[in-house]
Amino acid sequence: MSAQHVESGIPASLPLKTIGDIRAALRSGHGFPGDKESFEADLQRALEASTETDLKAVATVIVDYRGRIRLYQDPDFDIALQEGIDLVTRLKREARGE
Repeated sequence: MSAQHVESGIPASLPLKTIGDIRAALRSGHGFPGDKESFEADLQRALEASTETDLKAVATVIVDYRGRIRLYQDPDFDIALQEGIDLVTRLKREARGE
């Protein structure tokens, strides 16, 4: 984490090194609506599809949800999301000739 983030008041990143860390973060409300339940379902499917020597599907689920939690924590995410919504709204209006 850079000094700039510390000074700006952005909360420190959650430790997301283990499945337990991810579960704890999701239980604490970090992540998008439904992530807590979908993580468990996605993890279970990945485990069932994996072999003892190939856990790529499990790793993919872990990386995906770790990213979702970090994205949800990013204060700039809401700003970027709103900019995207505003752009789509403007483009739709322009397409309708408004």
